Amino acid sequence: MTGNLIAALVGILTWTVAEYFLHRYLGHDKRTWPNLFATEHIRHHSQGNYFAPWYKKALAAVAVLAVFLPVSMALVGLQRGAVFSASFVAMYLTYEALHARAHTHPGFGAYGRFLRRHHFYHHFGNPQSNHGVTSPFWDRVFGTLEPSTRVRVPEKLAMVWLLDPATGDVRTEFTATYELVRRRT
Repeated sequence: MTGNLIAALVGILTWTVAEYFLHRYLGHDKRTWPNLFATEHIRHHSQGNYFAPWYKKALAAVAVLAVFLPVSMALVGLQRGAVFSASFVAMYLTYEALHARAHTHPGFGAYGRFLRRHHFYHHFGNPQSNHGVTSPFWDRVFGTLEPSTRVRVPEKLAMVWLLDPATGDVRTEFTATYELVRRRT
């Protein structure tokens, strides 16, 4: 049982570092462009609420599982390899859900509020920082963490949950963290 728990934790941890490197190097390092991830990621940054279709994410999960499963099973055995691979893919799917939710819903709890502030600073403040979406750990390790106390959000990319529908301004509960940058006419 302990071996399976360790395999699960290593799978989760491995996803977090993979998330960081995929985002930083495939999504933001022009030396790796063009690539499939960058194409979708650039569109996500420019359109804000655009996300690659779920079928593409499911195909990516299946492809990763097809590679990870036999390799991990060969390295650590059938059961632990399967647990490692399943945990890695489960964390990937968790990341996708958390990332989409950050864009579509207001955060709740300290983690939800932090995740949004950290991630939206990446989007609107400095896209070369804050590459970890689920955790700032690897940003801290690799020196790309930038504190994000206030986020300036361009009006055309403002998240629906951020704005008061009656006024078009930032909702009162978010004014300490977010500022709307209006387009000059």
